[in-house]
Order: sequence, then structure tokens, then C-alpha cells
Amino acid sequence: MTTPPAPNDAERHLEESLASVREALTGLRFGMVALTVHEGRVVQIDVTEKKRLKPT
Repeated sequence: MTTPPAPNDAERHLEESLASVREALTGLRFGMVALTVHEGRVVQIDVTEKKRLKPT
């Protein structure tokens, strides 16, 4: 049995970015997730959540 090759820096960054996006989406019912990318790398994740209020 062979071990898979170690991921290079770009692959590791991509996997970490995807995990962060997945975490941002967890539990989000209404809102948006925006990614800021510089030179092909995710450098910022903004999460805006909307809360729906019931009319009184």
C-alpha cells in the first residue's frame, strides 16, 4: 500500500479555504457569504446574516 503524496502549498490553502467556506455556511439560513481573492488565493471571508422578524 502506498501513501498519497503530501499536498503542495496551493492545494493545502485551497482545502483550508473550502473548509472555512463550509464552516461559514453551516447554520446560515438567510444571508450571504462573500470571498475576497488576491492573486488566486482566498484572503477574506465575509458573512452577512439576515434575521427575519415576525410582524407584531
